This record gives sequence, C-alpha cells and structure tokens, in this order.
Amino acid sequence: MRPGTRFPIKHVPVSPTRSDSVFASAEPDIDVIRSGANNGIPGESPRLFRSELGELVVYRIHFTVEDLARTRVGQPPPLLELSAAVRSLQSRSHPVRFDAWRRAACGSLDPRARMVLDLIPPEGWAPTFLTSASAGGPQELLEQVRATPQSRIRRDLAHAAERQAFPPWARRLADDSGLLRQLCDSLDHVHAVLLAPHWAHVTSEAAADRGIRTRQALTGGVERLLASLHPRRIRWNPPVLEFAMVSGFDGDLYLEGRGLLLVPSVFGAGSPAIDVDAEPQPVMRYPVGHDQPAGSLPFCASPALPAPPGTRSPLALLLGRTRAAVLHTIAEHPGCSTKELATFTSLASPSASEHATTLRGAGLISTIRHHNTALHSPTALGLALLNTPTAGPSPVG
Repeated sequence: MRPGTRFPIKHVPVSPTRSDSVFASAEPDIDVIRSGANNGIPGESPRLFRSELGELVVYRIHFTVEDLARTRVGQPPPLLELSAAVRSLQSRSHPVRFDAWRRAACGSLDPRARMVLDLIPPEGWAPTFLTSASAGGPQELLEQVRATPQSRIRRDLAHAAERQAFPPWARRLADDSGLLRQLCDSLDHVHAVLLAPHWAHVTSEAAADRGIRTRQALTGGVERLLASLHPRRIRWNPPVLEFAMVSGFDGDLYLEGRGLLLVPSVFGAGSPAIDVDAEPQPVMRYPVGHDQPAGSLPFCASPALPAPPGTRSPLALLLGRTRAAVLHTIAEHPGCSTKELATFTSLASPSASEHATTLRGAGLISTIRHHNTALHSPTALGLALLNTPTAGPSPVG
C-alpha cells in the first residue's frame, strides 16, 4: 500500500432489533475482560438499564467499606487505551469526535495493521494479552507483549475463540515465533499511528477528568464519584455498582477488600469496560468527559492559524515570569479551580482568571466547567512547552 493510501476498514453492520446480537449497536456497551477474554458485547438501548424487551440485565460489582476506601482514579493503561482506539477506528460512532482522526489514521496505516484489527474487532472478544490493563509506559508494555508466554497466548486465544471468530492463522500464534513477531510488529505500527501521536493529549484529558473525579470524591465521597461516572450506563445501588447489560451477559464481581481502580479513557467514548483479573485490583475504564459537550474534546482540531503580521500572538504573551508560573502551576495541579490557582500562585483571583484566559487562548491549557467552577488543565502543547529546556516558572526571555 502506497503512503497516503486510505487503509480499508470494514465497518460493523448494525442489528438494532436482536438483543442477542453481538452487533446490536453501533456503540459498544461494556467490555468485561476475564480469564483471557475481552467481552465487548454491546448494548442496544439508549435508555438506562432497559432493553427493547424491558429486560433488566446487569453486571454487578459488590463493594465493602474497605473497597470504597481503596477505590481510586488512575491514568489510562496504554494497552487498554490502544485497544479502545483500535475498536473506535473500526466503528462509526462519535463522528464529530473521531472522524477526522479516523481519516488521518486510515491514510497512515499500512497492511501490517490487519493482524491487530483481526484480533481486536470493533465489538466482541479479543485476547487479553493484547488489551491488558497493566500499568507502565507504552514502549515497556509493547515489549511485554513480545515476551508473552506461549501458554498465556494459547489460553487467551482459546477462551476468546469460544465467542469470537478469528482468522485461521491465529491458531498457530502460540507455536510460531515468527508469526508472533509479525503480530507484535503490527501492534507497534498500530500504536505508532493511532495512539503515540496523541498520547500527550490522552494523558492531559485524563488528568483534567481526574481533577473532576477528585473534587466529586472530596465533596460527596466515593459514592458520589461512582454515581456520576456514566449515569446512562452505570448506576450506584449501594453497596453495588451496576452496569447496564442488555446482551444477555451478566455476573457478579466481589472486590473483597481490593477496591477498584478507575481509569478515564478518551478513545473508549461511551463504552465502559472492566478488567476483573487485573492486579493488584480490578480496573474499570470509563469514558472521559462524558458529561461535557462533544466539541469540548477537540481531539483532532486543526492547527491554529498564525497571527497576522504586526500583532502579538497569545503565545508571545507567555514570555514573562507570571504567566510561565501560572502554566507551571496548572501542570502541577491539573483540574485546579481558578480560586486554587490564585492560592497556589499568590495572585488575586481576577488576575489568575485573566492569565488562565490568555493561556487558554494560546492553546496551552483547557478549561471545563463543573457546576459553577472552572477547572484548568494543561494541553499537550502546554506540556510540550514546559518540557523544553527553557520552559518553567522563571522568565523565558
């Protein structure tokens, strides 16, 4: 395939009338990852916990007091986020948010990507060794995939193949080191195109969302945090967290004192997921900023036009001590309010608000509203500026 040629993507047919169809919706409902399988069986009803037949089918997570105390919010696991990106690439859901990214990705992927797309379908099951919720850096985790034991590959594929059709070559994967190497090269390529260029954005959006969740926990406790994760699909019915499941898949997970790690996801828009076998505690992925307008996540926004000749761009206004300090403070305290920003920087609140407005205009921070509070977080551009040798709270020039 020549560079710039659109990579062919086979979109999923939608079957909106069959509750037992694994393609019952263009938007997946939930993934349950267990014993070597990633169950991406979708739901079909936009109404909370109600299928077209009026049946109530939920997956239940049981909490104790110890579990509530040990529940926390973390950063997106790279492989779990990559699997969400692979699924989103093959879907038509959320066109405003993702279609520009899909077009760019299809123009950059080459035929190596097909192996990964065959094993991580837009909906359904996938081998867990490719979609792990393990923590670590992206490159470190990609290397761990290459070192996956044969027994793990064989077990994961066998379990997933009971529910998902895979190409014939997948049967040889555990016993053919050359084939596994090709799959890992495919995974590296897909990561380089789909996720690596946007990882700073993903972590920035996740940091902003974590700020909101932390505030919810501080003002209303962990129960309020759980109740607000995704009200259309997740319901807190003390002491049980319920997921809407209209596919016929239900079950119970008892945390037994381990707690739950919550991780926001940019690419997993609208599709909560849980890895029940993750260590040291189960991991639940939820969509970042689900309660914000779709336009508030400009994932593939066009680059800003240069300032007209003779004018000072917003970025040029950063060349001074105070605004550099404000940007540095926001990066250290993502999700901070304007009042907190003023306290951290010893500025008056109106002055802190003015500096934040300028930084936002330059594309260096993003601001979202939680009730009546403005919460500020650095963007990928802001983090890149701070990571240059001359950036920081001291004067830039």
